[in-house]
Amino acid sequence: MREITEKKKYGIDLYCESISRDAGAVTLVLLHGFLSSSFSFRKLTPFFQEDYNVLAIDYPPFGKSEKSSSYTYSYQNVACSIINFLEIRKLKRVILIGHSMGGQLCLQICKRRPDLVEKVVLLSGSSYLAPMRPSIRKATYLPFFPLLIRWYLGKSGIEKNLHNVVYDKKMIDDEMRNGYLEPFLQKGMFQALGRMARHFEGDLSKDDLQAINTDCLLIWGEHDQVVPLSIGKRLQTDLPHAKLIVLKEAGHLIPEEKPEEVYNYIHDFLRQ
Repeated sequence: MREITEKKKYGIDLYCESISRDAGAVTLVLLHGFLSSSFSFRKLTPFFQEDYNVLAIDYPPFGKSEKSSSYTYSYQNVACSIINFLEIRKLKRVILIGHSMGGQLCLQICKRRPDLVEKVVLLSGSSYLAPMRPSIRKATYLPFFPLLIRWYLGKSGIEKNLHNVVYDKKMIDDEMRNGYLEPFLQKGMFQALGRMARHFEGDLSKDDLQAINTDCLLIWGEHDQVVPLSIGKRLQTDLPHAKLIVLKEAGHLIPEEKPEEVYNYIHDFLRQ
């Protein structure tokens, strides 16, 4: 897997892990969830590498991408940075695969550049969140707000957070703990999260979703406690061309929990 860091072409440094098969292969663009990174796809990408080109992007401010004190972390702007990233590579049609918050970004990209997207896969994709409350938006300007975020996220700890996102707790090991803890250790992370809270504009409306004509596959864990299955069912209704698959004995972190099953459903969807 090749690592790429793009410098300042999108208003911020973007980090990407790339698997290249050949120029004629379909390109999959993987977008991780909130407080995560391309690490979360490490069990899924080996299944893709025989048939597809893969770009696993750490979108800002997560993973190894830059934590900027001047970047606008709205969903719209992050989506536009990803679009620019793909345009510079002269990619014409891609498959977007987004987990959790990555699913929100996939839908934002579909709205702005439907010509760029062949199909979309949402893995427990978050949606229907309201804009940030004005009181919280104002609080983000306080100098101690990043410390408040650090306290709030650290209060539960990595172990409790992992227990919340997986169905089978026995799968949690040191590799997972270290991989999901890493984003919290990055310099400037909590300041960037404060800006993200300030800039969050809310998710796409029902009308926006109904205007997306891209074929969508929705894959959900039956026991998802973060983005419940009811969200997947609602998206299936609001997206005109959506199919919902429910995975038994799975929680929110389905790329980790059921990588081969997820791959098989995606592969079948792309061959249709």
